[in-house]
Amino acid sequence: MSNLAILPIIIPMLAGIIVAFTNKNVALTRVLTQVFAVISLLVAAFVTYTVFTDGSIILETGDWKAPYGIILVADELSILLILTTNIIAAATAFYAPHSLTLKQETHYYYTFFFLLITGVSGAFLTGDLFNLFVFFEVLLMASYALIVLGGEKIQLRESIKYVLINLFSSMLFVTAVALLYGVLGTINMAQIAQRVAEVEQRGILTTIGILLFFVFGTKAALFPLYYWLPRPYIVPNPVVSALFGALLTKVGIYSILRVFTLIFVHKIEITHEAFIWIAGLSMIFGVIGALSTNNIKLIIAYNIIPAIGFIIMGIGIFNQEALSGSIYYLVHDMIIKCALFLLVGVIAYVAGTSDLRKMHGLIHHYPVLGWLLFISAFILAGIPPFSGFIGKLALLRGALSSEEIAITIIALLSSLLILYSVMKIFIRGFWGEKDETIEYKEKASLGLVLPIVFLLGFSVFLGIGAEFVYPAVDGIAEYLLDPQIYIDSVLKE
Repeated sequence: MSNLAILPIIIPMLAGIIVAFTNKNVALTRVLTQVFAVISLLVAAFVTYTVFTDGSIILETGDWKAPYGIILVADELSILLILTTNIIAAATAFYAPHSLTLKQETHYYYTFFFLLITGVSGAFLTGDLFNLFVFFEVLLMASYALIVLGGEKIQLRESIKYVLINLFSSMLFVTAVALLYGVLGTINMAQIAQRVAEVEQRGILTTIGILLFFVFGTKAALFPLYYWLPRPYIVPNPVVSALFGALLTKVGIYSILRVFTLIFVHKIEITHEAFIWIAGLSMIFGVIGALSTNNIKLIIAYNIIPAIGFIIMGIGIFNQEALSGSIYYLVHDMIIKCALFLLVGVIAYVAGTSDLRKMHGLIHHYPVLGWLLFISAFILAGIPPFSGFIGKLALLRGALSSEEIAITIIALLSSLLILYSVMKIFIRGFWGEKDETIEYKEKASLGLVLPIVFLLGFSVFLGIGAEFVYPAVDGIAEYLLDPQIYIDSVLKE
């Protein structure tokens, strides 16, 4: 049973190797990619059911007992994010053949796609900090290849900034891990948490914790470390942008969520209080960025930043309801961001431009795209009864119960402005009279539209089906507030 924990890593890794050998036969590679993506999703669903039914799955690779060997921990938090990752992977696997050029497909897109999923899955499942660093590097190597796929000048220019900032944060990451090992003599997260509790988190440990937050905050694009994000996320093909927007920053957020609910929980007046202010500033500056541009892809890219702010807000408040909201919002945001990046990619394709000022009356030519965007805007902004509302409601209730009035007001105002920033695309680009002088491309194919509908279906379910999902998420929050459960399950004490 414990071997189930490694399947979400092994399946995409093997798939990436296999499609590398079939790369010249594009039709076969597409089919294999879709088959493997579906298999991986089904396996993830089965492992998720097993974890929520029977409890956490701990794999001690090579029979090396924790904390000495490489440990994989499939608990309720990590496996929920694994399932969400595979939903996104399945949708993009079916979208990609209709979006990519033949050149991009034959330059090993599908191999790097599976390598990215491998890295993301490994980061969610690993039980020690050094392997978290390793899996970060795996997914970053894949992202370096994906961001330049196509070889356009603007891609190469933006990739330099993206690579440099990630190399710098990776250097700080391995430094922080080395410092932590030097102080505590272990890199196993459960044993680190145990020893930090025993020494009552001395000042040096709090300093290392802040350094780790800086690393993860850079990768998650929190204020003021978000400056690198928007443009590198819009220059690749839309399917790559969707993968980046849905997954990359979320691995950074997961790392913060894991480390600052398990390890650094003894000086929350220093660490977690700062998170609330950083969350508020991320919301404000992210929304300002989204409102300041007429590029529809940039609008969605900037909206990543306030979403990260909402999730960090719950971690900072650090009560059960706020943490439930953060987890719910994290899952919601992964799915809706992927859907929105795919959707604006289709809109830009059929309109022949990403510039909102050059679009008008698209609803007459592409009504399905228009109403999909309309629904997506409501889901993203947290309008009831959609999934964003459930997460935000829990976050706001958690904030009010802790008397965090300022961040509550900022969150409410940000939600309204997020709605406006996306509705601006609908109002200016889709609404209005039909313009016969503009020549638009043919209708978007079903292959582009159905994956978006698939993702929006999950978002709608997370909203109207919250009574089925929320209790499980609330249970995860309760579990996170008691680190001893994780420690005992891994170290078997």
